[in-house]
Amino acid sequence: MAIRIGILGAAGRMGRAVVEVVESRAGIEPGGRADAGDDAAAAARASDVLIDFSSPAALAPNLGAARSAGIGIVIGTTGLDAQHRAAIEAASRDIPILQAANMSLGVTLLAHLVRETAARLGADWDIEIIELHHRDKVDAPSGTALLLGEAAAEGRGVDLHAASDRGRDGVTGARAPGHIGFASLRGGSAAGDHQVLFAGDGERIELGHRAESRTIFARGAVKAALWLKDQPPGLYAMTDMLGL
Repeated sequence: MAIRIGILGAAGRMGRAVVEVVESRAGIEPGGRADAGDDAAAAARASDVLIDFSSPAALAPNLGAARSAGIGIVIGTTGLDAQHRAAIEAASRDIPILQAANMSLGVTLLAHLVRETAARLGADWDIEIIELHHRDKVDAPSGTALLLGEAAAEGRGVDLHAASDRGRDGVTGARAPGHIGFASLRGGSAAGDHQVLFAGDGERIELGHRAESRTIFARGAVKAALWLKDQPPGLYAMTDMLGL
């Protein structure tokens, strides 16, 4: 019997990419669909697991729909704040939830490498994160850039919020030792380029990932949904699925 994957935010860029992946694979089929103004609960009842690429404003009703239906939900929506994350944690006591700012398997591995590199290099190595996205992206830094920043901060054992620079303009003074810098570029139709620069005295290490199509995120989200369907209630990440 085919597994029904429900898609929330189905009319958006990522939602459409997920629909294409689901419709092209054997053993799975589209479940319910919902967009702004639609009934997420009805979409959940017609599904075995949900993928959410909608908006932060839709997170609460989408979590409620998944809880009512007793099914897992993969959340790829970006721009979430502390209140959204608290709601996700509360819902994960009842249903399995996988939340990630980036569903790419390559980015997941990149974050792992960033964490390991930051842990092994001293604080005298400067860390800068550069990201490029299409001209219509509304949030900056991107969720993926923040994911990589969190990985670097975890590797160093510091709090990213207290040790990050998110824009430089004018006479800013010398770079703060140990800080993690962000630079956000916007233009064209770029699906997402990310580079993490470790700059030491006389040498640099550059780790990066370039997304050539949104399909990579859709494939990762579908893979995550199939894995999540059989997990017990809890909050998961892409690293859990990959065993990292």
